[in-house]
Amino acid sequence: MDVTIGEAARRSGVHIETIRYYEREKIIPKPIRTDAGRRLYDDAAIGRLSFVRRCREMGFPMKQVRILMQLKSGGLSPDDATSCNDARIIGEAHIVEVRQKIAELQQLERSLGTLIEQCKTNTAACPMLSSLFAEQT
Repeated sequence: MDVTIGEAARRSGVHIETIRYYEREKIIPKPIRTDAGRRLYDDAAIGRLSFVRRCREMGFPMKQVRILMQLKSGGLSPDDATSCNDARIIGEAHIVEVRQKIAELQQLERSLGTLIEQCKTNTAACPMLSSLFAEQT
């Protein structure tokens, strides 16, 4: 049974405006419409929306989400070794990026901790603010 965009949003966990964005960007196919112009979504569309949401929750960029979706629905069996290998390659590249971001965030945490520690001196000129306002050379 086809459902409205509100129900599709509820079932998939994707906000209504995000669903419209995905349609405009051709991430998901445009749904059928009633004579009154209301969008109707079937179970397959809701499944695609849920798939995109899970990919985004894992931090995959939209370019990779599109490729993963093509691998899933490109006519190959999801159990096909080629599709699985391609998905693994994408996952491996993504985990490298995630690890790099973690390292950058850890460096940011150390830098921020140092700035905060400098503020414990109760000096008239705040070392944290001075450092943040200082020009980088």
